[in-house]
Amino acid sequence: MGKRQVMVAGGGAAGYFAAIACAGADPTAVVTIYEATAHPLAKVKVSGGGRCNVTHACFEPRELVRHYPRGGRELLGAFHRWQPRDTVEWFEQRGVALKAEADGRMFPVTDDSQTIVDGLQIAAAKAGVRLVVGTGIKQVKPAAGATGNFLVTLTSGETATCDRLLLATGGNRTNTGFEIARQSGHTIEPPVPSLFTFKIDDPRLLGLPGLSVGEAVTTVPGTALKERGPLLVTHWGLSGPAILKLSAWGARVLHDCNYRFKLLVNWAPQFDAGSLRAELEKARTSGARKQVVNWCPLGLPLRLWEKLAGAAGLRSDAVWAGLSGAALRALAGQVGATEFAVSGKSMFKEEFVTCGGVRLSEVDFKTMESRLAPGLHFAGEVLDIDGLTGGFNFQAAWTSGWVAGRAMAGKADGRDGKTGNKSG
Repeated sequence: MGKRQVMVAGGGAAGYFAAIACAGADPTAVVTIYEATAHPLAKVKVSGGGRCNVTHACFEPRELVRHYPRGGRELLGAFHRWQPRDTVEWFEQRGVALKAEADGRMFPVTDDSQTIVDGLQIAAAKAGVRLVVGTGIKQVKPAAGATGNFLVTLTSGETATCDRLLLATGGNRTNTGFEIARQSGHTIEPPVPSLFTFKIDDPRLLGLPGLSVGEAVTTVPGTALKERGPLLVTHWGLSGPAILKLSAWGARVLHDCNYRFKLLVNWAPQFDAGSLRAELEKARTSGARKQVVNWCPLGLPLRLWEKLAGAAGLRSDAVWAGLSGAALRALAGQVGATEFAVSGKSMFKEEFVTCGGVRLSEVDFKTMESRLAPGLHFAGEVLDIDGLTGGFNFQAAWTSGWVAGRAMAGKADGRDGKTGNKSG
């Protein structure tokens, strides 16, 4: 029997990790990555502002899956086999130490994504993985007389055969992975953006870019969308975790309304409607002679507070003692439920995440193998999986890549049969 021939379409995080896992589990296999561009691991390089948010310090699979708007249920079993703790250990064993920040995001201690790129490329080279850049996969057909074997036409015009084929071509709607999956009988959930910021043109935000609030609640009226977390004012509108999480969970809903919708922001979610009004009434007494715009009893940044007070109809020289009940109600309304008109979206930094991709019910998550085309596997964002910001999308890439790689090497149980230890 000849050597196992494994082809990986896509030289990103998932493709590399799968190739390394496969070659590590079966050193006799011939594993080749085909990257259509000249730049493998390009997204790893630019991610996290050039620092690469490798994973998240969440080591309980049932908690981890809560950070995936799509794919969490399917990933649960896979996370029991390869989770962030395994990712940390894998990189550290290869000389790449990671650190956790206060919010749980994990980065290389170097704060340089090139460290991760180098670690993956060195590991691939040591495992004997072959890399072909500037060449993608154009067409895939079953090889005559061999179930699970494929005849692959490359963009260079050459053809090759393989026993196992992994599609790890990402979530871009134009990628050839979707077309190959479709030709193999798979359903592609329409790719739409996830993890984006909101475009808002509103006088209450003028002059505030760069201002952040530690905790706010964002909701979209008429939907179940509601998120809590830090909020950031940008030159084009609003960003920060409270917006990004909302955009991820609401990716399809917000796409369907063409990114034009009403957004409510509660700037002081530590108060309910009653206690907020009571706090403002207390301020009318305790800060009676103070100018409203110069003293915020709620701990909000003064520049934001001044804008909210103005939007509530208060004069810039108004003092607390002079506020009427109607003025207090208007001020409470601005603080607890500022309504903004969202008029579009913007990408989040250099990162681009989509929801959509190969329908998850058509994939066996124990092996990442197609239920429709034996020998065809998937990993990463080509699947209808996406996570929140914070390292979750990379973790899905590492996990699905590792599971797929081991399966393509004939070790679907994900364990080294001799030692019981994880390998690859």
